[in-house]
Amino acid sequence: MEKRRVIYFFLMIGVLSVLVSAPMALAISDAYKENIYQPGALKPTDSKLKVKVGDPAPHFTLPAISGEKISLAQYRGKKNVVLSFVPAAWTPVCSDQWPGYNIVKDIFNQHDAILLGITVDSIPTLFAWTNQMGQLWFPVLSDFWPHGGVAKKYGVLRSDGVSERALFVINKKGIIRYIDVHDINKRPPLEDLMKALEKLKK
Repeated sequence: MEKRRVIYFFLMIGVLSVLVSAPMALAISDAYKENIYQPGALKPTDSKLKVKVGDPAPHFTLPAISGEKISLAQYRGKKNVVLSFVPAAWTPVCSDQWPGYNIVKDIFNQHDAILLGITVDSIPTLFAWTNQMGQLWFPVLSDFWPHGGVAKKYGVLRSDGVSERALFVINKKGIIRYIDVHDINKRPPLEDLMKALEKLKK
């Protein structure tokens, strides 16, 4: 019980830190803010899931902005994996969501989890965007070609060619334990993701 209280204490500290620091994450420079595209309100969801909780996570290998290839299989038996699909680089909610995960990196570590950020953007686009956001601790992967191939496998590719704003928690055995296909116009609550990671210990 005491351990759980400590975890939730740090969870709440992380959430509060994100709420306080999110505006600062976007305030890196005026030039950065001027380059953020404002798409306006979008249809909340526009896809049909092809997987469910309890299913084996579809395999993939994608290029990362670091220059390496990242495979889901390389974490099998070693790490829990969180897939964070976001629609597009240089958009406001996406530019807010990923820097927020820097604040709670320690919580991912406590749950023996790695985060993989995925978009359908090209490597050069992702490289420029993440450099402007600041250093991210997790791999950023390009699902550019075949366009949206991984998003399509999971059933989160929208009809306009971008992915949903979606989270998948995959345990060390490669089984999907949590899915959140979120309203594309809003950032998924960090506390929901942290609760999903906590359940992996049970």
